[in-house]
Amino acid sequence: MLSWFQALMPKEERFFEFFSQHAELVVAGAEALEGLFLGGEKVEHYCKVIYEREAEADEVTRQVLTAVRRTFITPFDRTDIQDLTTAMDDSIDQMNKTAKLIALYEVRSFDPQMQQMAAMAPIAAKLIRDAMPLLSSIGKNSPALHRLTERIIEIEEKSDQLHDAGRKSLFLAHRNGNAMDFIIGGEVYDHLEKVMDRFEDVANEISALVTDHL
Repeated sequence: MLSWFQALMPKEERFFEFFSQHAELVVAGAEALEGLFLGGEKVEHYCKVIYEREAEADEVTRQVLTAVRRTFITPFDRTDIQDLTTAMDDSIDQMNKTAKLIALYEVRSFDPQMQQMAAMAPIAAKLIRDAMPLLSSIGKNSPALHRLTERIIEIEEKSDQLHDAGRKSLFLAHRNGNAMDFIIGGEVYDHLEKVMDRFEDVANEISALVTDHL
């Protein structure tokens, strides 16, 4: 009887649209992050792009959380929807924090390992974007979703290696030099690592959804 009653109730199908919108903003932010770490005169421009995309992502998050409260039947458990949305929002929030750090310290040139880590961000973000449409049929798409999340985790692991190598190079370059440059460089590396960690968090939320619906 309950299932029959639920079938008659209005459903909110826009959650998948929200997920895709959010993922597109994450991709745009990640592409701007990569551009930012090329350094030079366009650093301020890319910082501004990231700030704007982060604000737009906050609005999508607000719409999702409002829809969760107002919708009788949701495609997934409400907590799962909130967790996935929050994870995506956290990823672009962390890009925003990274851009603000760079703007604060007026950094205009970056180590090769920093640039390589930043270049991984759009790759991971696009995998997240690819996963979003597949969530509407999780059972059928579970193998593809599993491959996408595995790839995101592999990228995060490679970024960890770059982080460690980069910090070591930073230390060797500044152990007898400018301590402030070492401190700022270390903060930049840590922020980049957190960006990639947030992508892994999104992958874990997708994996949890797949597991719950097998």
